[in-house]
Amino acid sequence: MGFAPDWLGLREPADHAARDAEMLTQAATLVADGDVILDLGSGTGSTARAFADQGFTSLNWRFFDNDPALLAIAQDRHPTNETRLGNVAEIDDLPLEGVGLVTASALLDLMPQSWIEALAKRLADAQIPFYAALSYDGQMTWTPAHPQDSAITTCFNTHQRSDKGIGAALGPDAGETAYRVLTSGGFDVAQAESPWQLGPDQADMQQLLLEGIATAAQEAGHPSTVAWLAERREKIARSTATIGHTDILALPRRPQS
Repeated sequence: MGFAPDWLGLREPADHAARDAEMLTQAATLVADGDVILDLGSGTGSTARAFADQGFTSLNWRFFDNDPALLAIAQDRHPTNETRLGNVAEIDDLPLEGVGLVTASALLDLMPQSWIEALAKRLADAQIPFYAALSYDGQMTWTPAHPQDSAITTCFNTHQRSDKGIGAALGPDAGETAYRVLTSGGFDVAQAESPWQLGPDQADMQQLLLEGIATAAQEAGHPSTVAWLAERREKIARSTATIGHTDILALPRRPQS
């Protein structure tokens, strides 16, 4: 599960604009002085920058990713914070020492339900809250519309549920599944919508997004993604898109004595 720095850079403004600001603020205020935020699948540190954009500039971050190149960028951009190379799939090995909040962005939809179940148990045992933003929810709307938009979305969603290396991914079911698993696992969970709102001024991002959607839909069996992609490219200069995402914040309930 690797991601190119160029794509991460293009999507960052859309990600930051999409996040539910109230939920992000609530998450930030949970972190006690001296505690660390463990950011799973951190990439270049975009989550930390999203918090900083909302005024939370003095938090302590532990960036955790399996890509040393992305971690090097995170370290360069956030030199006073910590980086850890590791595999997010290995729940038992997550470095939770001194952690007051675990975060993840655009990650849950890549993971299987068993991973969320294991993470929920470990965080409940440690009484650590969890903030997960920008999980794709299966909804895509393009303007102007194309007759194949719905079929492309259906095939793309099928592809999103394929195995990303550790089991069948939740894809567009991630938000609802995480809500259910965490609630039953000892957390009080809140949800908020966080859709991308893309316009012609984000043409470069739209271009890469369309290419990725078309490739995935074709791999999932759609017969005419080439034509759809060509027509969508022609309309980018006047195209808008809404791509649905979900944010969740899970607060561990205190064990009853």
